[in-house]
Amino acid sequence: MKILIVGLGSMGKRRARLAKGIDPSLEIWGVDMSESRRAEAEGLGIRAFPSIPQALAAGRPDAGLVCTAPLTHSGIIRQLLEAGLPVFTELNLVEDGYEENMALAREKGLPLFLSSTMLYRGETRYIKEQVAAFRASTGKAVNYIYHIGQYLPDWHPWENYKNFFVGDKRTGGVREIFGIDLPWLVDAFGPVTSVHTEKDKISALEVDYPDSYFVTLRHEGGVKGILAVDVVSPKAVRNFECFGEGMHLFWEGNPKALYRYDPQSGQKEPVDTYASFEHDSRYSDNIVENAYVDELTNFFGFLKGEESPRWSFEKDKEVIRLIEQIEEG
Repeated sequence: MKILIVGLGSMGKRRARLAKGIDPSLEIWGVDMSESRRAEAEGLGIRAFPSIPQALAAGRPDAGLVCTAPLTHSGIIRQLLEAGLPVFTELNLVEDGYEENMALAREKGLPLFLSSTMLYRGETRYIKEQVAAFRASTGKAVNYIYHIGQYLPDWHPWENYKNFFVGDKRTGGVREIFGIDLPWLVDAFGPVTSVHTEKDKISALEVDYPDSYFVTLRHEGGVKGILAVDVVSPKAVRNFECFGEGMHLFWEGNPKALYRYDPQSGQKEPVDTYASFEHDSRYSDNIVENAYVDELTNFFGFLKGEESPRWSFEKDKEVIRLIEQIEEG
């Protein structure tokens, strides 16, 4: 099997490395306009090309992975679909070309797979299962409080934040956090029926969007959530707490920090959702590789007709509209 990765930056190289870990027999080709990135990729065993047409002229891949900046995704997805390739795409953050590309994929009978990595985290799946079981057995609602904070200049320490997509208002750092975390919240707690937003710019960051949001969400069925998102926290944090009468869960963003409250002992008891996990030291400790591996495995299973994706362009359209509602707040 041969895959073509469009975009050989940090995420493209990560996808290549993890895909080879899943199937060492994979042949990986790549596309990037940057000569230095192509040279680095060649050193990693990736055959690299400066453009998609040049790659396609050299041979036919079995699938394409879109790992470029979000605002470029729509045109690249269409180009790959028109060439007859199934497509995996990273987070889009905007719905540019959604209807056209979904229609083209249906017309050509091609798989179209959208990344939503948090849906593959063992911790988020545990939270969803526990909430569903609690609500089914008691009929009671729950509340949650969730703070996701990161300092924007630390996202890619190797480059200035103004030089990649988080510097653009349409795909800014706060919007990306919403795009990463709202899918699993909607998946776990249900569709959102009402939103209230408070937003500010409290830093000296050179961005033209608010850097700090407080959002109240009400989900179908009575669940209420308070979501605090910012790109000014000096230490990367992901602090989640879910509570109701008879249930209390805590998560501090990494696999070693998921807890349930045991009323018998009066203590927070750790919950282990991973036999083992892999972490890339270049990123904060709340980013683990297992979810990326599971997501790619799901994509390969989808290509074989053996699995269904956990996320879709249809679901993502609704989340993008929710993000826009929050931003307009």
